[in-house]
Amino acid sequence: MAPAQAAKLSISLANKGTDRRRHQRVRVNILGRFMLENRQEYPCQVINMSPGGMAMITPVAGRVGEKIVAYLDHIGRVEGRIAREIEGGFAVELNATPRRRDKLASVLTWLANRHELNLPEDRRHERFVPKNPVTRIVLPDGTAYMCRILDVSLSGAALSCPARPPIGTELGMGKMRARVVRHLEDGIAVEFAVIQNRALLEQHISGEDTTPAG
Repeated sequence: MAPAQAAKLSISLANKGTDRRRHQRVRVNILGRFMLENRQEYPCQVINMSPGGMAMITPVAGRVGEKIVAYLDHIGRVEGRIAREIEGGFAVELNATPRRRDKLASVLTWLANRHELNLPEDRRHERFVPKNPVTRIVLPDGTAYMCRILDVSLSGAALSCPARPPIGTELGMGKMRARVVRHLEDGIAVEFAVIQNRALLEQHISGEDTTPAG
């Protein structure tokens, strides 16, 4: 059986088997950020994961039973509760629909096999700092703020700015529509309404006009 098929079978069994099998995990190295119930945000590193849970190395401890929300490279947003403490962090039991678990299984299969099978790097949510790190956001009431882009991907951005609109607020960012998904220590993180084209992303976030003259 090919490695990808074996990993896919293992993860499928983790979804559909006994409770013990359901929490078997794949070794990974995924970076991201997470929030505890106090809304404070911290960096994290996921070291193993299954569609039903994950183990995270974190700079702070949480209490067992506490709800967390994490934003992970390659995976996106996940929610869960701290199940137990581990050395350097904690384990999380994920709260996900069957459809979301299927998607997680597919991503984990890819992550588990990309090095062995020499698969290309996933660029869907790669973060980078744009050449022009300044953008303008406009809130629903028309108030505008100039913000500095900390990092951006095809699906969203982290901004340092004086505004701190509530989570869920829809706003304009350059030429794009976006929604506030979390608060940062000195700004906000937003998710774009539409996944962007990398070639046009930098013009869209800065609001530059790309229409040819004439």
